[in-house]
Amino acid sequence: MIPETVRKRISGLQPHPTYLYNLDALQHHAKQVKQHLGRVRVLYAAKANPDPQILQTLHGIVDGFEVASGGEFRHVVHHHPDAQVSFGAPSKLPADLEFALRSGVHRIHVEGPRELVQLSDIARRLNQRAHILLRVNLGLSLPDAPLAMGGKPSPFGMDEVLLQEALTLLRKHPELVCHGVHLHLASGIRDAHRHAVLLQEALRWFEGFTRKHHLDWHEINLGGGMGVNYQHPEQKYDWATLGAALQQHSHLDLRIEPGRSMVAHCGYYATPILDIKKSHGETFLLLQGGTHHFRTPAAQGHSHPFEVINLKTPEVQDLQVHVVGQLCTPKDRLSSGAWISGAAVGDWVVFPMAGAYAWNISHTAFLMHPEPNFEHLSPQRQELTLSS
Repeated sequence: MIPETVRKRISGLQPHPTYLYNLDALQHHAKQVKQHLGRVRVLYAAKANPDPQILQTLHGIVDGFEVASGGEFRHVVHHHPDAQVSFGAPSKLPADLEFALRSGVHRIHVEGPRELVQLSDIARRLNQRAHILLRVNLGLSLPDAPLAMGGKPSPFGMDEVLLQEALTLLRKHPELVCHGVHLHLASGIRDAHRHAVLLQEALRWFEGFTRKHHLDWHEINLGGGMGVNYQHPEQKYDWATLGAALQQHSHLDLRIEPGRSMVAHCGYYATPILDIKKSHGETFLLLQGGTHHFRTPAAQGHSHPFEVINLKTPEVQDLQVHVVGQLCTPKDRLSSGAWISGAAVGDWVVFPMAGAYAWNISHTAFLMHPEPNFEHLSPQRQELTLSS
């Protein structure tokens, strides 16, 4: 579960919670995704992990970045001013829309008629054209997914009633150049075949909609949603299946926005054991750090897999443990009822699949514990950088 590159580095770390990002593994994975998807354009969803060295690793492999706030937009263009950036968010500030236009945004994913009017006013004032996609919320039946973003009443995007209003506005505002639609119906879909079936249904709707309204639109951004199986890490999303399905629509300009599925497997959260405690017949490993550094298990509602890196003589052996952090709440639990072969105070616990929606969504200010360290591993280039 833990590659040798990461395992060796942990043995030399200072005893402090640390994120380790394997940049070579990320680069290899991103290239494989691009190969499987062929002509489909890949935009990395920066919200999954905006770490600058992750962005640097992906820049030049992916076709661009998708951002979901003015802050993310500024962060990405600060590090990569030449990148193609698409800007989507359910509620955008006028100042952020103006910044996007002034920064040469590639696409703005417009969420509703009010945003269209706002954007039109800003574009006219700047004497610019705004290149946009309309975000749609289609009434499609969704596969089982942890997080449904569409297919039901939702603040995200436009149903067909609002789409009609948007079309009317577009005819009145030539400064708004619409290239097609954006949709992101669900997140966490692990079955690539079922995901492909859903997206093909959306593509059929798109082609029917453009014919019905005589629209010369050829671009559709299918969003993200490719899931990560935290309980069975070996079961990874089948990019080849998705790619084969999407290649049937090569006459369209297709884009996707993977985030979690792009970077989750490159990251590891490692931290020392501070104490081992028995309570009412159950054993707890008390770690330095916790959910205020690594919120993924709490956010996803799962027991996260881990591995103990033994550096000491085991104090306990062959038993079930609960793994918890330093916070004054029973909710600070990272894993429950997991079997281990042995552990001791001073050993390290390493959580894989910590590259996405982990540190950047954590409530680090609670109890004012120190932030973790960060290491970026790139053995092929004989580089390793440390930041804290």
